[in-house]
Amino acid sequence: MQAKTGRDKEFEAALQKLRGKDTDISNEAAEIQDYIETLEQLPKAKMLDLFQRRYSRSVIISVGLMIFQQFGGINGICFYVSNTFESAGVSSSLGTTIYAILQVLVTALNTVVIDRAGRKPLLLVSATGLVIGCLLTGTSFYLKEHGLAFNSAPILAVTGILVYIGSFSAGMGAVPWVVMSEVFPINIKGAGGSLTTLVNWIGAWAVSYTFNFLQEWSSYGTFVLYAATNVLAIVFVITVVPETKGRTLEQIQAAMNA
Repeated sequence: MQAKTGRDKEFEAALQKLRGKDTDISNEAAEIQDYIETLEQLPKAKMLDLFQRRYSRSVIISVGLMIFQQFGGINGICFYVSNTFESAGVSSSLGTTIYAILQVLVTALNTVVIDRAGRKPLLLVSATGLVIGCLLTGTSFYLKEHGLAFNSAPILAVTGILVYIGSFSAGMGAVPWVVMSEVFPINIKGAGGSLTTLVNWIGAWAVSYTFNFLQEWSSYGTFVLYAATNVLAIVFVITVVPETKGRTLEQIQAAMNA
């Protein structure tokens, strides 16, 4: 902020404190200043500018990831996790506690491995885990509804939900936001981020609103539907999403427009 408002001394002091008093910050400070000057000279982008052909792939990647992130069922499953455990014959308090602990641990681990493993592998592993989690949970409800394997159904439900939450926290939860920040050119990042966030919120509302209706239609069918959506997410990541790990903005844009 200091660099952007012309407070150069405060900016350099803050950067020096961040990097350490014995670190040479001159090159990094110059790069930041150059970046800010370039950004200031670019025309202000509007939302309609996103629909130009040159930004189409960035929009498709970002919006597509957010659609699959939400319509894979995350908000419905999270908001009604206690009801899901109870419906499967599992203690809601025990299931919710394990669920919360797992989510924190996997999310913390994800912050460490995201720059080592890469964006695309994490998305693929995560989406695969979501498919498995949905199928396990769906199988549990199917067995319960048809009066089969009473002892196995609750175990399958707990395992499925925990696999789902762990998998989501490992990739599909955070990585789409990282990719979104990397695929848009700097002059359109603001508008691109706004559109992507809007799509994310609409998807979150739609899934939360429809979850109970889907459960009334078919408890196991709901999770089969989510599993199918996550299979499509795998196909989307393989065919459309580029790997952005360790690449500059220029390299990413060159690869996307090749």
